[in-house]
Amino acid sequence: MKLSDFDFDLPETLIATRPAKPRSSARMLVCDGGAIHDQVAIDLPDWLRPGDRLVLNDTKVIPARLFGERPRLGAEGPTRAKMDVTLLEPRADGTWAALLKPLKKIREGEVIEFSAALSATLEAKEDGQAHLRFNLTGDDFDAALAEAGAMPLPPYIAAKRAADEQDKEDYQTLWAKNAGAVAAPTASLHFDKALMAALEARGVSFTHVTLHVGAGTFLPVKVEDVTTHKMHAEWGQVSEAAATEMRATKAAGGRVIPVGTTALRLIESAARGGQIAAWEGETDIFIYPGFQFNVTDALMTNFHLPKSTLLMLVSALMGKEVMDQVYAHAVAEGYRFFSYGDASLLIPKV
Repeated sequence: MKLSDFDFDLPETLIATRPAKPRSSARMLVCDGGAIHDQVAIDLPDWLRPGDRLVLNDTKVIPARLFGERPRLGAEGPTRAKMDVTLLEPRADGTWAALLKPLKKIREGEVIEFSAALSATLEAKEDGQAHLRFNLTGDDFDAALAEAGAMPLPPYIAAKRAADEQDKEDYQTLWAKNAGAVAAPTASLHFDKALMAALEARGVSFTHVTLHVGAGTFLPVKVEDVTTHKMHAEWGQVSEAAATEMRATKAAGGRVIPVGTTALRLIESAARGGQIAAWEGETDIFIYPGFQFNVTDALMTNFHLPKSTLLMLVSALMGKEVMDQVYAHAVAEGYRFFSYGDASLLIPKV
């Protein structure tokens, strides 16, 4: 498999910069086996059966984008240089790994001020990342970050507009609970109270798992032989209760359907032994055509970047030829792409 096999032409106009309102009014392409149907997200219950189980990622996106100033005392007197920071993940030593611009100009020991309450000291630079130690911890840090930070919109949206207050609501799922992600599990952004009520009335059950989506989800694949690509690692957890619910659904003849590629990657990581089990840790699972799925029966997801690992994942589930047809149809019909875009429901042939 070559990287070029997963390329396609995407008009710039199809990249969504705001979500549909209400959420469940987004369009939804259903691919059932090989048959393609144009639907809307609120129609999802019509395609599910009583006894099916949706797996939802309950990670919560933190406002990880920070803009600060670095006070310095130079030959010309005191100055303040602007700094652009994107938090990546907390480290075991209490610091945060972060992307920092301009990284070259700041020295270890210097302080970046983000607000009257929040500041951070650069403790180290490693592999193009900064290690920052903040002046606050715990609930005080969370409160100050919520005040000073902005949502870390994906690069393809951030290039078109800056994040604003509306994104703090739009870029968070209805069931967001466990803080730690720097990117949203975006397939879940199509769910609102109306859709959840309709799903419950249909007899669909829900299981929550946690995968903290990292900025690495946007890293491009740079190798032509895709099988040699190394995936970024993300922390996740499938509880014993969640694993039990999924096993029971399978045993009763129901389908386990992850909402989003993050939930899919997590439950397949927890099912490498052949059956879903409780699991916790970092996963760097890379799913591409030829992968053996042990628990996933279908998938709800968005439309993904050309030449991305996520496009390879959906091709593994449905078959590459089917996904080529799905994406050609989506482009021709003007579906909206990427994080704030429309949805697809992918049901492979049994």
